[in-house]
This record gives sequence, structure tokens and C-alpha cells, in this order.
Amino acid sequence: MAWGNKTVVTEFVLLGFSQSWAVQLLGFVVFFLYVATIFSNLLILLAIFQAHHLFNSPMFFLLSHLACLDLCMSSFATPRALFDFLVQRQAISFQGCMAQIFFLHLFGGSEMLLLMAIAYDRYVAICKPLHYASLMSRHHCLFLVLASWTGGFLHTSVQLAFIINVPFCGPNQVESFFCDLPLVIKLACADIYPLQVMMMTNSGIMSLVGFITILLSYGLILSAIHSRAASEGTSKALSTCTSHLIVVTMYFGPCIFIYLRPYTHFTVDKVLSIFYTTITPLLNPITYALKNREMKAAIRRLLGRCSGQVSAQILTILTGELASWRDKRNCLPELN
Repeated sequence: MAWGNKTVVTEFVLLGFSQSWAVQLLGFVVFFLYVATIFSNLLILLAIFQAHHLFNSPMFFLLSHLACLDLCMSSFATPRALFDFLVQRQAISFQGCMAQIFFLHLFGGSEMLLLMAIAYDRYVAICKPLHYASLMSRHHCLFLVLASWTGGFLHTSVQLAFIINVPFCGPNQVESFFCDLPLVIKLACADIYPLQVMMMTNSGIMSLVGFITILLSYGLILSAIHSRAASEGTSKALSTCTSHLIVVTMYFGPCIFIYLRPYTHFTVDKVLSIFYTTITPLLNPITYALKNREMKAAIRRLLGRCSGQVSAQILTILTGELASWRDKRNCLPELN
């Protein structure tokens, strides 16, 4: 099967983390974090949608989209990797590999831009509180979310446009559990220098600029907090900003290291890729939402409502079964 009359490779082999059974088992345990990621992000989405005052809040409106992106980011490759590990299958079709590249950079690029929007929201809330209502109106929030998704789509479209017609005619082993540009372009039967420059310009510089922008935003926030008198509120804001910066660094750092280089070291890149595909989608809801008092209250109400409904359903079933048993007993003929 050919692709654009140039490609003779019809499938790629995903080698995972290592051929060692111990390392494969460790990777499998790490992938179980996927379940916790799905649960935590779905919990945040349901809590925000159930509480109207949270959904109408600019911060939680942005966080709901971040949770959605984290769900997508953690799901574009991890379920398949888990399944392939169970059935000991490593092959992925050429089209499937290109689809993974497309969705990886769609969700990854959108999340980078959305994290910048969240940093801007925190900057306005702390440094310009009197203008917060006007600068972060619902119209502006919708624009920021739409710009994030649009930017991610444009970013991944450029990536795919460069690689889709590249000829692949020889080796087809990808040194990871999913397809990504630095790994796949190494297998091309062509001069890959222009592709590496494109990758550095598109993905690398985008990651670096986004990271610097967020650092500047939180730098201004920390400066504003430091200039105020010490109080419980300022210390809490300082702790929150610090935790945000740690998670942002864990997300942007590996991306900058992987994409802002002309050559890659596969072993290091495979480990770093776990951060932005598995670990940070789990840490984001914990850092941005679950530490918030209003979010905790909304989650408690949601869980209480759900547990009440479950208890009511169980009670109804048991009551119905008991009534049915009594009816059957009353219908039995009496023995003389």
C-alpha cells in the first residue's frame, strides 16, 4: 500500500519503553495513572457543570476546558498502549501513526495556549482586581478558549502538512509507545534537516515562547504578592502560584527539551514524554482545581448527591424485592 506514491511503509512498530519485562511492567503500572486522570478530570467537569456559579466564573470556565483537554491528551495514545501491552501487539498502521501525531499536537498545542490564558486570568485577578470583571468577561473567556483550540489546530496542521508526503521506505520501528514527529522523521528516506528545522521552529519555539510568557505572568503575580503585607491570603496565593509554576514547568520543560533540538536522544525522550501525556494531565486537576475551596465544596455536593441517588436506587430495589417476596408468600396455599 502506498501513500502519495512515495510511501512503501504501511505500518510502524511501537517498541514501547524497553524490551525488559521489568521496565515494561513499570510502564504498565505508570499507565494505570490514566484511570486516575480520567476520574479526576471527569469529576471536575461534572462539579463545574453542576454548580452554575462555578461555570459562570471565568477561572472555572477555563479550568473546565483544561480538564477536557487533559482527558483528550491522556487518551490519544494511552488506551491503545495499554491494549497493545496486554495482547503483545506493537504494530500501528501508517494512517494511525499520522492520526496520533495530529491529535498529539492538536491537544498539546491547545493546552499550551490555554495554560497561557489561565496564567493571564490569574494575573488580572491578582494584579488588576478592579478590572477583572471587564477584562475576563464571558465574551473574552470564549475568545481565549476558541483561540486556544484554533491555535492548536493550526499548529498540528502545519506539522502534518510537512510530514504527510515524506517518503518512508525502510526502517519502521518507533522508539516509543506512540508516534511523534522527532521519532518518525528519523525513519524517513529523505533529507530530514528541513523537517527538523520546521519542528524546532513550530513546536520548539512555540513551547519556549509559551513557557516564557507564563513565567513572566507569574513573575508579575509573585512581585505583586510580595509587595503586599504578609497575610494568610497572600501566603495562600504564593503557595498556589508556586504549585502552578511547578506543574507548568513539568509540562513545558519536556516539550522544550524534545522539540528544540535538531537531534534526539530516544531513551531520554521516551521518559520525558510520560510527563506531558500521563503525569501532568493528572496533576493539572489536583493543582488548579482540587485545592480550591469552592471546587471542594462543589465536589462534596456532587458526590453526596450521587451517593444519595445510588442509596435511593438500592433501597428501591431492595424494597421491591421484599414486596415481591411477600406477595409470593401470601399466594402460597395454606397447609392443613
